[in-house]
Amino acid sequence: MSAVAWEAGKPLSVEEIEVAPPQKNEVRVKIHFTSLCHTDVYFWEAKGQNPLFPRILGHEAGGVVESVGEGVTDVEPGDHVLPIFTGECKECPHCLSEASNMCDLLRINTERGGMLHDGQTRFSKDGKPIYHFLGTSTFSEYTVVHVGQVAKINPEAPLDKVCVLSCGMSTGFGATVNVAKPKKGGSVAVFGLGAVGLAAAEGARVCEASRIIGIDLNPNRFEEAKKFGCTEFVNPKDHNKAVQEVISEMTGGGVDCSIECTGSTQAMVSAFECVHDGWGVAVLVGVPSRDDSFKTHPIHFLNERTLRGTFFGNYKPLSDIPGVVEKYMKRELELDKFITHSVPFLDINKAFEYMLRGEGLRCMIRMDA
Repeated sequence: MSAVAWEAGKPLSVEEIEVAPPQKNEVRVKIHFTSLCHTDVYFWEAKGQNPLFPRILGHEAGGVVESVGEGVTDVEPGDHVLPIFTGECKECPHCLSEASNMCDLLRINTERGGMLHDGQTRFSKDGKPIYHFLGTSTFSEYTVVHVGQVAKINPEAPLDKVCVLSCGMSTGFGATVNVAKPKKGGSVAVFGLGAVGLAAAEGARVCEASRIIGIDLNPNRFEEAKKFGCTEFVNPKDHNKAVQEVISEMTGGGVDCSIECTGSTQAMVSAFECVHDGWGVAVLVGVPSRDDSFKTHPIHFLNERTLRGTFFGNYKPLSDIPGVVEKYMKRELELDKFITHSVPFLDINKAFEYMLRGEGLRCMIRMDA
């Protein structure tokens, strides 16, 4: 059974399709749990990109390897894995560098609808192809993924919890702990309190920051954000001055680091300009629209503020994500609080309704129910 998006913005159709065996360097995975990320909704609505339908969406999931194709030695049937929207070939300059996680071969490609090996799809209905999404397509009982996009994890880890580490939670958490790196007792500003922003706040909590300031235009998010370590809140609409000025006044010159998780270029500027001169670090996580640009005065750089970007929290998918799973197993990282809803696979469209209404953070979709 798979949930097929036949056209933009229309409810997914849960139906039987054919899933071909894995080819060279591919793995077929039985998905046990998957969740809905805003990126799935964005491409389902087909806003701002070339639409590609019919398509099987989904990229946050946990499952078990069912079979492997030629040349696959890293995993075998029965292994527990997280399919991930980006990959690690372990051979390109990026994979060989400790400083990068942006694999040349398997970097995210939103327009590719087939597999790398032959450009063909592994999904079909009545002989007609159904396209892949981000190389994962987890809204399906079985999916085929490149071996460089499956992270082998501890089989004791609950798949219905750790599956959220395959995208949003790792992106936000890693942006803080791997890139911003706040010191114990430091101050952190998080712009945008959606799931990724709250994961960034969780990272600040784990780093033992003393002040975690959440910035969001929706005051309804503030109470929830306390569970993730936020100690103070700012709604830019409540002030008649730029939010970076508000934060600077609150903190005596600016925060030690900030993480921007909205994709708004205005928020990006605010996040950069609100960090303290001399040592402040601002990290951009949110994805802007294709034609966006922003400007800030060069003096902010000359005054020794640092602006950085991050992709997937700077985690190498295969090398690093199993270790993040272990953090959860050791109770060093909390995941349960990110999962606010749960539905059986046949009700997958309810997950879309929750997200479109702005309700909750992650809706877990149970494939066997």
